[in-house]
Amino acid sequence: MEENFRDSIGTINAEGKRAWVFPKKPSGRFYEYRKYVSYALLLFLFASPFIKVNGHQFLMFNVLERRFNIFGFPFWPQDFHLVVISMIAGVIFIALFTVAYGRIFCGWVCPQTIFMEMVFRRIEYWIDGDRGAQQRLDKSPWNAKKIRKRVLKWIIFFIISFLIANVFLAYLIGSDQLIQYVTDGPLAHVSTMISLLIFTAVFYFVFAWFREQVCIIACPYGRMQGVLLDEKSIVVTYDHKRGEAENGRKKFRKNEDRDALGHGDCIDCFQCVNVCPTGIDIRNGTQLECVNCTACIDECDDIMEKINMPKGLIRYASEDEINSKTKFKFTARMKGYTAVLGILITVLVGMLFLRNELEANILRLPGQLYERKANNVISNVYTYKLVNKTIEDVEEVSFKLLSHKGEIKMVSQERFAVPAEELAEGTLFIEISASALNADKDKLKIGVYSGGKLIETTMTQFLAPRSYN
Repeated sequence: MEENFRDSIGTINAEGKRAWVFPKKPSGRFYEYRKYVSYALLLFLFASPFIKVNGHQFLMFNVLERRFNIFGFPFWPQDFHLVVISMIAGVIFIALFTVAYGRIFCGWVCPQTIFMEMVFRRIEYWIDGDRGAQQRLDKSPWNAKKIRKRVLKWIIFFIISFLIANVFLAYLIGSDQLIQYVTDGPLAHVSTMISLLIFTAVFYFVFAWFREQVCIIACPYGRMQGVLLDEKSIVVTYDHKRGEAENGRKKFRKNEDRDALGHGDCIDCFQCVNVCPTGIDIRNGTQLECVNCTACIDECDDIMEKINMPKGLIRYASEDEINSKTKFKFTARMKGYTAVLGILITVLVGMLFLRNELEANILRLPGQLYERKANNVISNVYTYKLVNKTIEDVEEVSFKLLSHKGEIKMVSQERFAVPAEELAEGTLFIEISASALNADKDKLKIGVYSGGKLIETTMTQFLAPRSYN
C-alpha cells in the first residue's frame, strides 16, 4: 500500500488548487437508515425553538442575555456551573463513542454532514444530475443550460441558508422575539436583518463552496480521532486481508478463479472512491478525511452482490477484527470514559434536582462601613438580587433574619413581587444589637419568604466594631 496519499489533502491538486469533489449519488441500506436519522434530527432542529415546555422554549441559547433553556429547563448566569458540567459531559460522551465506534457522530449526527449530504447535495443531484452529469456540466461552457441550472441552484441554496440562519436566530434570541421581528418587518430591525444576512452568507459559503473542507480543514474533530482511536475502535474500514489476498486487487473477469490466482475480492472498480463525499480511497486505511458516512459500504455491497461475492468487504469493524478476527470488547479505556461520564451525569442530575427556583444574593454595599445607632445597635447596608427562574410571579416577598435577633429594614416597600423569569434588586439595612454579635464579621443567615412561606435561604457577612468581639 502506498503511503504518499497521506502527504496531501485529496481535495487539493498538484498545483495547489481546489480539486472539486463530485460524489456519486449514494444508495443502499445504510443510506436509507441515515436518511431516517437525518430527517428526524432536522425536524428536531427546526421545531425545538418553537416548542414550549411549561412556558419555556424547549431549547434556547441566548448568549447576549446569558439565558439558556435546555429541554425546557431555564438556566441563568447563576447556573453557569451546570452548563459547564453538561458541556464536559457532552465532550466525554463524544470521546467515548469515538473510542468505541469511531466518527459515528460525524457520519450520522453532525449538522454539517446532515445539511450537506441530505439537503444541499440532494438538491444538487436533482438539478445537476449524478456524478457524471455534474462533471460534464462543470467542464461545459457557460451556455443557457448551465446558467439556468447554476442560477436555480444558487437561489435555492440561498433560500435554505436564509431559513437556517432564521432558525439559529430563534435559538439565540428566542422564537417569540423572532416572530415579533418578522411581524414588525425588516426595516424596523435593520441591525438584526444585517446580522441575519451575514449568517446567511456564512451558511451559503459553507454549503455551496467550502463543503467537505469544513470536515477536512476546519473541524478539529478529525484531528482528535488520531488521539482517540486505537486498533480496537470500530470504524468504517476496508478488509485488506480479504480484498488484497496474496497478489492484490484485480479487475473482475467472468468465470475467473480469483482464489487460484491469489487475488483478493476487491475488483478495483473505484466505486467506493467515486461515492465518497470527501474524495478519499477507503482502501488506504483510516484517514482524517473519512467521516464514516457508510456510502462506501453501501456501494461496495452492491458491487459484491452483482458479482456474486459475499458482502462486507468494506464494513464497520476494528483493526483487531480485520487482522486477528478478534471480537469487539469493552476495553479498560472505554470503561474509564464510561465511569467519568456516569459520575458527571450523576452530579449534573443531582444538582438539577437541588437547584432552587428562586436564587437569592444579599451582599454588603462595597465601600460602606457599619453605622452605630442608638441603644447599642449596629447597622449595615446591603444590596439584594433575586432571580425568579419560574414562569410564575413570586408574590409578597420579604426577608427575615434566621441566625440572629435583629431587624431588616427595606429602603423601598417591605413586601414586593419578583416577576416571572425576571430579576428584582434593591437595597436594605440590617440592624443587630451589639450584644447579639460574636465577632467583628458575623455570618448571617437570612430567609426569603413568599406570603409567610420560606422559599430560600442565603448567607451574608455582618461587619461590626472589633471591640464587640
